[in-house]
Amino acid sequence: MSDLSSGGTEQFEFRGKAGEWFGIWIVNLLLSIITIGIYSAWAKVRTKKYFYNHTFVQGRNFDYHATGGQILIGRLIFIGGYIAFSLIISLVPFLGIILVLGLLVLIPWLIVKSMQFNARVSSFSNVRFNFVGKTGRAFVVFVLMPVAAYIVIAALLGGGGMLAFANGSIALGAILGIAGLVVMFIAFPIVDKAIKQYVVNNYRLGNAEFLLDVSLTPFIKAFGFAFGWIILILAITGITMGGSVMGAFEALEAMENGAPPDAGAIGLLGLLYVMFFVAFLPAGFIYQALIRNTMYNNTTLTGGHSFRSTVGPAKLLWIALSNAIVVAFTIGLMLPWAHVRMHKYLASQTFLIPGGSLDDFIGKQVEDGMSVADAYTDLEGVDFGVPL
Repeated sequence: MSDLSSGGTEQFEFRGKAGEWFGIWIVNLLLSIITIGIYSAWAKVRTKKYFYNHTFVQGRNFDYHATGGQILIGRLIFIGGYIAFSLIISLVPFLGIILVLGLLVLIPWLIVKSMQFNARVSSFSNVRFNFVGKTGRAFVVFVLMPVAAYIVIAALLGGGGMLAFANGSIALGAILGIAGLVVMFIAFPIVDKAIKQYVVNNYRLGNAEFLLDVSLTPFIKAFGFAFGWIILILAITGITMGGSVMGAFEALEAMENGAPPDAGAIGLLGLLYVMFFVAFLPAGFIYQALIRNTMYNNTTLTGGHSFRSTVGPAKLLWIALSNAIVVAFTIGLMLPWAHVRMHKYLASQTFLIPGGSLDDFIGKQVEDGMSVADAYTDLEGVDFGVPL
């Protein structure tokens, strides 16, 4: 690899080993079972610390600083709140609507606290991350925008379109249905872009700011490729199995009314479920890979640093599926191997394109005193695994 000061590209590297991680993983699993889940808080810390510590770029690694006690406290707070919510709903049902509305405000606040906690207990080369997002904006991107999009899409597809078809207005039903699909095709990328930008643009490494500057077009394209895959598989399924599927459902209904089992119908319905997963599972990986690349390729860090991701949708899907098959056939014992394999691939497809010396950059952050060593004590352990 070339030197950072010369403007070369630096590849991320995951140096963990499956055998080494297996030893930690099996101890975590056994102790979590023995302690009825209590140790899982410490297991989570050991897991994150292992994967952070073994992820490097230009010889510098990440670190994770939370403790099992902090994670446990956060979980107890969450469990206590859930129990209180359930009791109030059971004892005073009419308060349910008020509590649900309260949750619409509480959830964004918890998301912000979760991201703050995750950021502030993470570091790169001894410089802590931070998250400075506001709850008001979190409410907009995590609640208001998704709910508004869902209401409009449901009204067009479910309310208007289906009702029109039921009343014999085929043309109107088709128009409303198409309108609903168009809105979905635009709304989902808009919402996802807003969420991604909110998260990235409020992250800090020391005093340095991350900036995701990207148009809506890549999000629409990614959704289009994923949605196109679903439509293609469903169309193939409909063309090749359409009439047979209707017959299978009729046979199933007859079996419910006492008819003898129809092995052919049961097998066909099983194949239909398989085709359902063939349609939706790859679509998820297609979108995940394309959006990951979009995010990294359009994110910069103060100091002229930028990033690059070259994850391939087909490769990501192959690794995920083959991992799942191996884990299933080994009754879970190869799960550590699967974890390491996926992390190695993602790291190998991630690059830092420096705008100068990393030594100078890190030195400046340390000088500015932005280690945030005690800043996460405002609500310790609130970590709901918000994906970044």
